[in-house]
Amino acid sequence: MPPRPQPTARQERLGAELRKMREAAGITAREAAALLGTNPMQMSHMETGRAGISGRRLRSLASQCACSDTDYVDALVGIATDRTQGWWEDYRGVLPSSFLDLAELEHHARFLRSLDVVHIPGLMQVEEYAEALFTYTVPDLPASDLESWVDHRMRRRTVLEREDTPPYEAVIHEAALRMKVCDRRTNQKQLSQILELSDSGRIIVRVIPFSADHFAGAGCSMLHAGGPVPKLDTVQRDTPHGSGHVDAEPQLDRLRLLYQKARRASLTPHRSRDLIRHVTHEI
Repeated sequence: MPPRPQPTARQERLGAELRKMREAAGITAREAAALLGTNPMQMSHMETGRAGISGRRLRSLASQCACSDTDYVDALVGIATDRTQGWWEDYRGVLPSSFLDLAELEHHARFLRSLDVVHIPGLMQVEEYAEALFTYTVPDLPASDLESWVDHRMRRRTVLEREDTPPYEAVIHEAALRMKVCDRRTNQKQLSQILELSDSGRIIVRVIPFSADHFAGAGCSMLHAGGPVPKLDTVQRDTPHGSGHVDAEPQLDRLRLLYQKARRASLTPHRSRDLIRHVTHEI
């Protein structure tokens, strides 16, 4: 089977974990290939996500690498053998791959935590808000592309409508509530949407008020997706050139700490809803 021309972020993550497992054991790629009965080129493809690996081969590699973390190995096998063809595949070749990777990340998450300072979280945005945001940030986007971008963002919300919805906590700064991305009517509709989602019992919304002391996290927006085991967590962050996934353990630990700092600055869910209602009537 030829190598994948463009592996997904999930496939690349699996390959990166294989490489980390091998390197931690002090085994070269050539040695690992020999142990698995394959060649160095195929091993390279597996470690870059350009080729898959069977559950049997993965467990064999883990054994050869003396990896005794059975929960971690089981989780990797689950990723390697997963054949989910999600709704986001409808957009392959139409939208940037980062859009598809984000939807897949959310779909497989065991929990979701978001921190947003200047914009409403993507999973909560109403159509008019998303359209205004995309139009402003990418002013030359063709109308047909804009429609696909907005439609994809609306379909991402299906993760919050499943019977097995992952627990989701959103920490939002008051600045995002008051920022008029579109107009007054859209802002009110957007805030009503947040209240409706938070009242559903599936989502916890916490607001960081302007009055909060010791909050210096204006640049700390993130989406934290829980993996099947903590070391397979992923944090998605926006960058000037698109979005990026963070999965190195030291960086994950730092971002977990930043999230907890922001959460401590936020109001309780009940007081947060009161503030959202106040802002809705005030704007």
